[in-house]
Amino acid sequence: MNAWQGITGTLVASVFSASVCGAAPDGYFDLRPGVTLETGDSWIEEGHRYRLYGVQTCLRGTTYTDHTGHRRDCGDASLAVLAAYIADTHPICAPISTQEDITYVACYATIGTDRLDLANVLIASGFAFAAMRADGLPQHAPYAVVEQSARERRAGLWQFDDVQHPAIVLGRARMLAGHGQ
Repeated sequence: MNAWQGITGTLVASVFSASVCGAAPDGYFDLRPGVTLETGDSWIEEGHRYRLYGVQTCLRGTTYTDHTGHRRDCGDASLAVLAAYIADTHPICAPISTQEDITYVACYATIGTDRLDLANVLIASGFAFAAMRADGLPQHAPYAVVEQSARERRAGLWQFDDVQHPAIVLGRARMLAGHGQ
């Protein structure tokens, strides 16, 4: 079984109808290579900021130790994987909500003849995480289930013992800010 088949098998619940077309349908837009990626879950296109709904990727500047003992930037790894998925799967996105200056979107990626939720694909591959709300619960519960599966399989970044879930890093930063430290 190749990697794409494994992801596809894991994400059976997220398969969209499989009619591949050349242009985004009404209400959707193409996510094309060449956008300015900010992180592994956000980008800027034509001056507007977009972010995948329910996803949190590694923060830039956080690190993990690879199998050769070298420290690597976790945020850069997540960003590189998003760039590859954009180039390889030609995602189509739909706006969900706008808060402040960010439009949150849901995107689907075309892999073979299947259309899969891009957020699910990123999380299942181990290069993204389920975003958490301030109360510690997942923003979108199904993504937390996919994340747990990726963690158990040690997929992607989960294969490295010192990878830190970005929700923990962000939670610590909020606690420190709240205590004036």
